Amino acid sequence: MRVGAFVLAAQFPGQGQGEALHRAVRTAEVAEEAGLDSVWLAEHHFVPYGVCPSAVTLAALLLGRTRRLRVGTAVSVLPSTHPVALGEQAALLHVTSGGRFTLGVGRGGPWVDLEVFGGGLEAYESNFPEDLDLLRRWLSEPRVGDAGGRYGFREVAVVPRPAEALDGDGTGPEVIVACTSPASVRLAAERALPMLLGMHCGDGEKAEMVALWRRIARESGHSPEAVRGAGHVSAGVCQLADRTVDAREALVKAMPGWFRQGLDAHVTVDGRQRAMRDPVAYTELLCELHPVGSPALAADRLAATAERTGITRFALLTEGSGDLAATEENVRRLGAEVLPLLG
Repeated sequence: MRVGAFVLAAQFPGQGQGEALHRAVRTAEVAEEAGLDSVWLAEHHFVPYGVCPSAVTLAALLLGRTRRLRVGTAVSVLPSTHPVALGEQAALLHVTSGGRFTLGVGRGGPWVDLEVFGGGLEAYESNFPEDLDLLRRWLSEPRVGDAGGRYGFREVAVVPRPAEALDGDGTGPEVIVACTSPASVRLAAERALPMLLGMHCGDGEKAEMVALWRRIARESGHSPEAVRGAGHVSAGVCQLADRTVDAREALVKAMPGWFRQGLDAHVTVDGRQRAMRDPVAYTELLCELHPVGSPALAADRLAATAERTGITRFALLTEGSGDLAATEENVRRLGAEVLPLLG
């Protein structure tokens, strides 16, 4: 089982943006010290829900600050960037880190980002599959062109080539896809790409998505080994305390204010209405779904999720208290008191 920290760089009410980013960096540093497998970095634009606008840029910093930790994006928003630009950045991090970088990509949402970066609503609604395929070609081929595609460029050399990593295995960085619907599950499965499944999903829903992925991957002709070996990632929340009631209280005190401030700041590109979750009810739901409580309870919940879904990689939000010292303690306890119980 591979357990990592999910880092949103969340700006809680009353906090500055620099404070949120400092906590994000410290989470990664402490995660390596505590023996966690990885950190996963979120990307958001123009909202305090998360103040990291470039997951690959923060990944570069953290790869330089660490020596063992795997660093992944969860996710880089593909409609907000050119696939080749993102591919070049991913290749650079893969080569210079000795293969410790994972590129997670997703569609994002119908936000004003699409207006600011020029992709428009079509980039979100229609172009993600084509962009994903161009990105994957860039990470696997020596020369790439797009004469017949929507970018329309002549063939050029891939520099640096991911296969040139001195400490790598001759392949490019791992690519995973954030999946929130059957359509995105199908897209990932047809390409045999692992899924990142969100923290709003329970074990039952995640198990159904994994089963659908496996069926479509087999129907698409992928080998049994590729289907069995897909390293899907389950996002969740982790808050540890000696008593479960104290762990839940820490999140219920802090997270609703963050949800309310952060999610309310999202602006749709086309004025469509958004259905917002009740922040308190959503926090309580996350406490029920994920390892929130004593270390023993946390280990039991992670093991249960693995058994029910077949997923053995986790990206756990550990900054839900909003406090730097509490976050560092939470990460250290995850490494010292939960990981040993998982074997």
